[in-house]
Amino acid sequence: MTGHHREADGLSAEMLSRVSILHLELLNNGADGTGGKPTVGQLLAVAAGVGVASAIGYGVYRLLKYRAEQQPPSEWHRVGEVSDLWIFPIKSCGAVRVRQFQCSSIGPQLGLLRDRIFMVVKSADGKFITGRSHPTLVLVQPAFDEQFERMTLSAPGMMDINVNVKQLLETVPGNFSVWDQPVTAVDCGEEVARWLSRFILSEDFGLRLVYYPLERPTRPVREKNRIHAMLTARDSGALHDATSYMLVSEASVADVNTRLEKPVPALQYRANILVKGPSAFEEDDWKWIRIGETVYRNVKPCTRCLFTNVDPETGVSNPKQEPLTTLRKYRLKPGLGNSPVVGMQMGIRTLGAIGLGDTVYVG
Repeated sequence: MTGHHREADGLSAEMLSRVSILHLELLNNGADGTGGKPTVGQLLAVAAGVGVASAIGYGVYRLLKYRAEQQPPSEWHRVGEVSDLWIFPIKSCGAVRVRQFQCSSIGPQLGLLRDRIFMVVKSADGKFITGRSHPTLVLVQPAFDEQFERMTLSAPGMMDINVNVKQLLETVPGNFSVWDQPVTAVDCGEEVARWLSRFILSEDFGLRLVYYPLERPTRPVREKNRIHAMLTARDSGALHDATSYMLVSEASVADVNTRLEKPVPALQYRANILVKGPSAFEEDDWKWIRIGETVYRNVKPCTRCLFTNVDPETGVSNPKQEPLTTLRKYRLKPGLGNSPVVGMQMGIRTLGAIGLGDTVYVG
């Protein structure tokens, strides 16, 4: 137990103790202090007072405990090191492997190369699509120039197309949505819209690419995620499903692979940070994580969906629904339904930068 928790427990116990002593004195001496036998009304008043005071005391205790859990620890221990880093510029599309990145409030970034900063939406209603329904999205491969200001998209059978990201910052944004939550985004234009429609839908229209131009999260916690007490609105990232950072360990990926006919790469879990050193699924129990000077809070388990079955090399969803089928046999957690857990989702608490080989500490 940390010093913060001891402080919270001590305050709560002291408060309730004082309340109990006060009301015992009232019962012994009478409400008027004369020592007479208390009336029924006085007894009811005392009981009500004890109940209210207890409720207030418990509320204060819960508040202090919550605040204590939001404070980084003073002691850390080494668990491993960073072995791979990925940024996914377009939601559900290919990854850009990097050697280091800055950790911003909306996710990993290198200049205008940022995580889940673009998404593909339907032309008709502006709602986003993902690899769950359109697995070939993973074959759309982004690349950035040396200044991280221009993005080039490539895909099998398609000519490359360029997107001037810097220019998008000068464009008037519109209204779109992620999981029925409104977001501000900039439409990236007709040329790339036609390119995506042809590759994903084999049509000349139907899809568009949009860009999140802000440098702060704007969405509240999704209703389904409110069961996770440590998850806050500041963790929602740009166009992410739940949080702006995701971590998984090499050992966790390997453990799942020992149970599969065909192993899957770590990239298939679409994490930003891969760590070597800890044992399988050890990250489940981490509360605080520090890499360099960057501090993160484990705010929720990373629950897995049908997208986990999509091969990042072929864009094909596994016909046997693997690894999801196997994961459901041994990685389900109480309160999370039929969605198994691999890795964890983090909220950033101290900004900084991380790189390959950096030591990973937990507290």
